[in-house]
Amino acid sequence: MIVILPAAAAAATALSLGSAYAFTSPSSLGNRRTSFFGGVGSRVPGRERVGLSVFTDTNQEESNMFEGPMALYKERDACGVGFVANANEEFGTHKVVREALVALDCMEHRGGCGGDGVSGDGAGIMTDIPWGLFPEQLEEGKPRPGVGQVFLPRDPERRAGVKQVIEDVCKQSDLEWGGWREVPTDPSVLGPLALAVMPSVWQFFIRPPPGQDAKDDDVRDGWQRTLYLVRRRIDVERATRGLVWDDDDGEIYVASMSSRTIVYKGMVQGCILPQFFKDLQNPLYTSKFAIYHRRFSTNTSPRWPLAQPMRVLAHNGEINTLIGNLGWIKAREASKSSLCSVDDLVDPATTDDFLQLCNTQDRPDALDKLVDEARSDSANLDGVFELMCNSRHRAACALMALVPTAYEDEPGLKNNPEITDFYKFHGGLLEAWDGPALLMFCDGKSVGASLDRNGLRPARYSITDDGTVYVMSETGVIPGLDESTIIEKGRLGPGQMLNVDLVTGEFKGNIAVKSEIAKRNPYGEWLAAQRKDIGYLSFSEDRLYDDPTATAAQCSFGWGLEDIGMQIADMAGAAKETTFSMGDDAPVAVISEKPHTTYNYFKQRFAQVTNPPIDPLREGVVMSLAMTLGRKESIYKVSEAGARLIHLKSPLMNQFELDSVKAMAAPELGGFKNAIISTRYPLEDGPGGLEIALDALCEEAARQVRIGSEVIILSDKTDADGLIATTYIPPLVAVGAVHHRLIADGLRMDAGIVIETGSVWSTHQYACLVGFGANAVHPYVALETVRQWHGNDKTQSMMEEGKLVRTTLQEAQENYRTAVNNGLLKILSKIGISLLTSYSGAQIFECIGLSMDVMNKSFKGTTSRVGGMSYEDIAREVVMMRPDFHDEKLKLANYGFYKPSKKLEYHANSIDLAKQLHKAIGLNKMAFGERRKGMKNNGVNPTSGANYDIFQQSLTEGPMCNVRDLLDFDSDRKSIPIDEVESIESIMKKFCTGAMSLGALSREAHETLAIAVNRVGGKSNSGEGGEDVIRNKPIMDVDENGDSATFPHLTGLKNGDSANSFVHQIASGRFGVTPEFLVTGKQLEIKMAQGAKPGEGGQLPGPKVSKYIAGLRASKEGVTLISPPPHHDIYSIEDLAQLIHDLHAINEYAGVSTKLVSSIGIGTVSCGVAKAGSDVIQISGGDGGTGASPLSSIKHAGMPWEFGLAESHSALVNSGLRGRVILRVDGGIRTGRDILIAGLLGAEEFGFGTIAMIAEGCIMARVCHLNTCPVGVTSQKEELRKKFPGTPEHVVSFFEFVAQETRNLLAHIGYNTLDEIIGRADLLKGSESQIARVTKTDGINLGNFFSGVPDVRENREWLKTDEGGEKEDLVHINGFSSELDRKICAHPDVKKVIADNEGTANVEFPIINTDRSTGAMVSGDVARAHGNRNFKGEINVTYRGSAGQAFGAFGLPGLNVRLIGEGNDYVSKGLHGGEIIVVPPPGIKFKPEDSSIVGNACLYGATGGDFHANGKAGERFCVRNSGAFATVEGTGDHCCEYMTGGVTVVLGNVGRNVGAGMTGGLGYFYDADNDFEEKLNKEIVKMQRVVTPEGEAQLKTIIERHMKKTGSPKATRIIENWDDELKKFWQVYPPSEAKSPLVRDAISEELLRVSAAAPMGAACFLPDGANFSQEQTARCAD
Repeated sequence: MIVILPAAAAAATALSLGSAYAFTSPSSLGNRRTSFFGGVGSRVPGRERVGLSVFTDTNQEESNMFEGPMALYKERDACGVGFVANANEEFGTHKVVREALVALDCMEHRGGCGGDGVSGDGAGIMTDIPWGLFPEQLEEGKPRPGVGQVFLPRDPERRAGVKQVIEDVCKQSDLEWGGWREVPTDPSVLGPLALAVMPSVWQFFIRPPPGQDAKDDDVRDGWQRTLYLVRRRIDVERATRGLVWDDDDGEIYVASMSSRTIVYKGMVQGCILPQFFKDLQNPLYTSKFAIYHRRFSTNTSPRWPLAQPMRVLAHNGEINTLIGNLGWIKAREASKSSLCSVDDLVDPATTDDFLQLCNTQDRPDALDKLVDEARSDSANLDGVFELMCNSRHRAACALMALVPTAYEDEPGLKNNPEITDFYKFHGGLLEAWDGPALLMFCDGKSVGASLDRNGLRPARYSITDDGTVYVMSETGVIPGLDESTIIEKGRLGPGQMLNVDLVTGEFKGNIAVKSEIAKRNPYGEWLAAQRKDIGYLSFSEDRLYDDPTATAAQCSFGWGLEDIGMQIADMAGAAKETTFSMGDDAPVAVISEKPHTTYNYFKQRFAQVTNPPIDPLREGVVMSLAMTLGRKESIYKVSEAGARLIHLKSPLMNQFELDSVKAMAAPELGGFKNAIISTRYPLEDGPGGLEIALDALCEEAARQVRIGSEVIILSDKTDADGLIATTYIPPLVAVGAVHHRLIADGLRMDAGIVIETGSVWSTHQYACLVGFGANAVHPYVALETVRQWHGNDKTQSMMEEGKLVRTTLQEAQENYRTAVNNGLLKILSKIGISLLTSYSGAQIFECIGLSMDVMNKSFKGTTSRVGGMSYEDIAREVVMMRPDFHDEKLKLANYGFYKPSKKLEYHANSIDLAKQLHKAIGLNKMAFGERRKGMKNNGVNPTSGANYDIFQQSLTEGPMCNVRDLLDFDSDRKSIPIDEVESIESIMKKFCTGAMSLGALSREAHETLAIAVNRVGGKSNSGEGGEDVIRNKPIMDVDENGDSATFPHLTGLKNGDSANSFVHQIASGRFGVTPEFLVTGKQLEIKMAQGAKPGEGGQLPGPKVSKYIAGLRASKEGVTLISPPPHHDIYSIEDLAQLIHDLHAINEYAGVSTKLVSSIGIGTVSCGVAKAGSDVIQISGGDGGTGASPLSSIKHAGMPWEFGLAESHSALVNSGLRGRVILRVDGGIRTGRDILIAGLLGAEEFGFGTIAMIAEGCIMARVCHLNTCPVGVTSQKEELRKKFPGTPEHVVSFFEFVAQETRNLLAHIGYNTLDEIIGRADLLKGSESQIARVTKTDGINLGNFFSGVPDVRENREWLKTDEGGEKEDLVHINGFSSELDRKICAHPDVKKVIADNEGTANVEFPIINTDRSTGAMVSGDVARAHGNRNFKGEINVTYRGSAGQAFGAFGLPGLNVRLIGEGNDYVSKGLHGGEIIVVPPPGIKFKPEDSSIVGNACLYGATGGDFHANGKAGERFCVRNSGAFATVEGTGDHCCEYMTGGVTVVLGNVGRNVGAGMTGGLGYFYDADNDFEEKLNKEIVKMQRVVTPEGEAQLKTIIERHMKKTGSPKATRIIENWDDELKKFWQVYPPSEAKSPLVRDAISEELLRVSAAAPMGAACFLPDGANFSQEQTARCAD
């Protein structure tokens, strides 16, 4: 072990504070400008101000707005994908190709089109090489030639040059040239955009060297490797000859080059592909398989190479870990020898060695890059997968390693330990390419499909009696397929794979294919012999420091009082993160006048729209925090050495665990040599010393790895003297720099990095350290602080008094680790990553406030879009935290980052601010309830413009909070008179309120806001949770005092007021989402993310779930409600498009808005949302939110809205999509200045959140999450709600003030209307006076980012719709996919029954998979006419065929649907009543009980109704069911997740994680294999046999009805053998149902129901009451 410390650290004891740029003392912490920055009011020498130019200045440097990896900024996509395979014929058949093309056409709705609406985002097909088209290329007895399919320039001269390159490269490699063939195409079928960039498509042929044996598989594989390597040489040689062009005719791309497969693809729609490529129509085009792909891109400018399939893969999904994956691949390639010769690419042995041992990434002189940030995520994954397939990995093996299943504790693998061992082995070698993914793959020898570990893409398959295998994103994509020929139907579950051998035709399911692969090597033996596991060891209970030294250390590492009093107290005391509320209104770190740790300059990224977050609370079974240390062997050549690693359960290590790692340096314990390198340096070195020390640190780390160290421990640990004499490199800066230096030197795979630091305590900080390269963290001061906190007299006293749970010191430290682990899982999950190994080094953050010099050395590849602080600035900030070590009464500073207090950190929403606003709008917080009576004007005081001016000035002249505060106006016009500016009333119509839910807010507060905004013609928002139907009608019973008997809890009302929110929100929890709620909204908002905690679900604490709130949300009173993250039916761009389609179907009159949160890459996401049919896009700032949220989420996730708004507006303008959508913005908007800046950056509507609450009486007590709001704004307690002081008039007065301020500013800059300045970023500039206020902003360059906003001074057409209409009236209408629904609605019998509200209509229709949301329009018609429950008629509809997505959505009582065929995802979504039956067609050969009949997330958000399916369902069946009675014959994972009511019966096998988050309702599960218990999530629910007569009667009756409705053979067998079969059922119930007579054998007056259609208590629905007691029989006597 080597310990390296600076010599000066041991010798020095104290340094004068006057040395080295005059580091400050703690007394200066509160000063606006301190000597920390070189003297009060002074400037750091040599620094010039930057960033003050007008943003559209043509001399400005190019904007970095869209710089970065393609997959983040430019291209995000999703798709429909599938394959057809039949290996019966040697050269295949044309039928296979034809059926694949039909399927491709039938998945057109999963694709997208370019800005012209015609050019497809991409479609393609991969097949065997169709030798029938060029038989002359085949020679008897010789291996088949290689065929290249290439996109070449249209220009003949360019094309000739590239052709010559290809020929020369092949000939230089001693390959025989076989000639060219121009691929027959028909350009006339292309859209304008695709045609403008259409390449010239050619094929070329290469013959193998003579003498190769065509029957030798190794020789054929060697020939394939040769073709692979030659292809990668082509672009290198082309660049060498200068044949590279940066224009629309310069993209040269080899779509495929193989002796086995070929790819035809282009920027076309699916139906156009065979019309464009004439070969595909030729009967001679035969193949054993065909992979097809239809792409939906967020981009609108077509690029032919991005169409899929790629060369070996077709990918539906998104790789969330891409940046990290690319970094690790580069590190792996760099660690291989780069001295290999590329002279011989023909010999099979030579090419084999080359791929396994040689660097194929960093040989620009010889090979094209293996991976590149400039490529899409799919292309990069394809590149790595292709290399692995060519380096002796079978295709299935390579994909198993790259995209592993969640194998830990997987019941389905308990009998296959070899598969588990395979994943354990490869998990140590290779970081998973993690993210939602359905992957189709083919290496020419087999074709297969694999699904990601979370199952977040649909995949169905069918096998026919002639051996044909069909795999597809949706079932029913081949309409003519004869159901009577199908012998098996199924689906891929999470992490599962299937494979078809193209030689033998053998079909292998998940276990078969994986077991075969896993048995090729003795992975279990290798692991047992080589892997070293360090489990959780006990914590030390010995103090590291005495209390004064501990405090000194805490101070120097940036700790504050709040970090101990809030975070450590909650983490150590309750094993959880701190929960807080009211969002983040403190300044971002670079604008703050207080010192911040480096972590605070980074914001976590999160998933929205193009990929889903994961649910760490309910679906943690797919997640892991395991990490490894040690040298990682090659992934290309598997050997026992690959198992030799140290394995950690999580990255947080205590002292004993770190000591165990150190001990493993001994040869007998593994020989893992380690080195400890100090990150401290002498204080006397001054600010410049940090970068010098950092360079030395990196140099030493690299040296240690070169001489054999496998564990590098970076440590800032020191004693009391060292704390005084030295300072330290911030651990995040140190880790990132060492990580990147080792990558650059090809050493990163040879060692793990452990950071031992006192400057880490919160979950965000751990995530930063791991995200920038650390493998493990030893938080020695944090653990010391837990010990200090636990031993504190106050802590012990609170335990004695029962205010804290009593814990031992050991338990407190374990609690802390648990809290950190859970917090890390949450942070991983919000970006959609399951494994910490994939998060490590992935750098999934955005920086605000660090310079590019810092970013390029320590955080290379991470974005910092406005520049900022240098290393010297960081050094000064570190020292600014240092305490006065000589102070005998040394105490921790209270920075006030979380809770506002005078003289601490500034908070925009302060108590004083609330008082100022209340004075301005005349709000008297003592005027409430009965107290109002007798008060003048009912307690509403006169408004005061002077007080509003004070309020407004306190915000504009007070400390700054966000980057937008550094902006100023720079008009190109003279000021105009105020009377020439549009009116207050006109401006207020653009005002909205934020989505604050009824539940988070009290009824009084929620309804007052709605009434106020409706009065001014703006848009109120329901938030999540629904609304009372009483609010749907105008208030018409208001008396002279402003009171209403209908709304007795409100005052200040007027006749004609409406409490119905304009915008009705649909969130992931679907609380309160019923058909009536959907049809009474004028706009329907999809909440993809929320400002307070983007990437997470909402939560409503149990005390706030009153009886009223529970009734609206169909949940249980007093039970905490947690919404799942948005991944159930909005987990990709095409699924968001489907939900938008659903909403347009049930309410064609309402626009649809999509709520996003500001984050890097939001521009390309917004383009996708616009293409998906959203009418409004809302950009929320990451600082918003009123409800309960984890503190780390409030502070560290999401960006200020000015970034997201500018990026979204710019991307939409550049893509030609701006006219399709309205842009709305919210998050910290308080004044007219905010309105104007938002407008200039592109906003057309403006949302008010917290400030609107203040306007109705909020006093910023910040106890929203505790249900103790003293003025009743955010409490559900009756006694507190009575203290609510607000009226609609108060809110209206605030809006009028803001509108008037906006008018004043418009007049000042010389413009008449807001519309005139929308998008005019040229009227903004950086404010020199504002930037001068805080020295940390000296390095800020606003122009780097904001200059990217397009100049729209002349182009104003986008302010209208594409058709020239008013955007306010913009509502997209569903196309052909709703035509079937329109036919049903137009049927005279149906119309009559709805109009008469009586009678019966019986109709029947055929249905295909492109008929989507079928039934929703009928439900909308019924709901508009009769509400949720007042329809008295009956409509019976029978469908025959394969239904598209969301079949039967939002059904109502009286709507009965029968589907004879099958359904896809989301069947019965939002079902509220009626009956849906799904049965297979007659004459089938497969067993229905063993086959999939409906897809994923069926009955999501159902609130009533009955459902029966004679077959299996997919994942997440009955998720968030709150009232439906559903029966199915098998399900995938996560059944009954988040269920709050209703009954689920499953008559077959289920996947794992049943009942996760289930707080209401019952489940019955048939367990013939006696393995159900291991699949149940027991966190909340319990299981028992069916023990009560009521329970038995309920179950039997439901199964009898299932048998009657579906004819189910399995149900029949169960009923016929009831006594025996009953014993195989488990009943699952949550605590809220424990006292039900269905669960507990007791007499109860509680209600027994056997159908959602039954009246409450209607046990009389039972056909046979013999099993009932006398009391129960009496209840049914009528």
